Amino acid sequence: MDTLTSIKVFHQIVAQGSFTKASDALSISVAMASKHLAHLEKQLGTKLLHRNSRNLHLTDAGQTYYQQSLYALQVLNHAALQAAGETERPQGVLKITMPRWFANPKVAQILVQFQQKYPDVVLNLSLSNQMVDLVADGFDLALRLAHDPKPTLISRPLAVVDFYLLASPDYLARYGTPTTPDELIDHHIILPTYVKMDNLSVRHLAANTTHTIRPHAVMMSNDTPMNAELIRQGVGIGYAPSWLVEQDLAKGELVRLLVDYDILSAQLCAVYVDRAFLRANVRAFIDFWVQKMGSHANG
Repeated sequence: MDTLTSIKVFHQIVAQGSFTKASDALSISVAMASKHLAHLEKQLGTKLLHRNSRNLHLTDAGQTYYQQSLYALQVLNHAALQAAGETERPQGVLKITMPRWFANPKVAQILVQFQQKYPDVVLNLSLSNQMVDLVADGFDLALRLAHDPKPTLISRPLAVVDFYLLASPDYLARYGTPTTPDELIDHHIILPTYVKMDNLSVRHLAANTTHTIRPHAVMMSNDTPMNAELIRQGVGIGYAPSWLVEQDLAKGELVRLLVDYDILSAQLCAVYVDRAFLRANVRAFIDFWVQKMGSHANG
């Protein structure tokens, strides 16, 4: 069997997460896909995938080989495209993972504008709060708030996302409006579960002083859109990304509190696999976001 073809079949199996889906994508039988994997494992002398009736996952050796052979395939693909004069034309499927709260009008508008500019690029969007493995799960790109990426990943800053402290008009009518961080101790607070309960710091923008508060949480969630909805429903005071609540603020359905304080700011980054040759559609997507973010883009 042709080993290069077996490598491509292996990558398709990993990307699709299924022998059946990979076979359909490659127009071969499931049996043939299994033969290619067996051939590759025999050539390498190691097990690449564990599989059962429900799922499959990479072995440690499979993870390493997938990552390194992905680079090799990228080089070969780049060479083929370059020979055909197509390296600069963004096209094909671009698989992206992003947080669930990106399902908002601001992000949707940017995605629509990108598709209009690059109609040959098909965006395959996966919204999840889970920190997925780009290589193992077959993603080209992740939009994430700042973190320390793995050594095999590149993180490109796109913009700073501000988080606002918010409440509904109904809540404020019932419980009053806090004017200092210390007054939050007397209010019902909605917190994300990833915040340390005993150490929430806010910074006064003009005085550049930091205040540490210990709020009493009446409800918590690991889901940002859920927290925003609880705030809208008047459960309590909480914070949410500015992009998620722009329309609520414009309509007066939410009120921003403590506007003189920096509640939380986070760096939005485009994260992608470290490769010698970046696909044209990935490069176009990142450059488009940088352009759209304008003065908010860093780098």
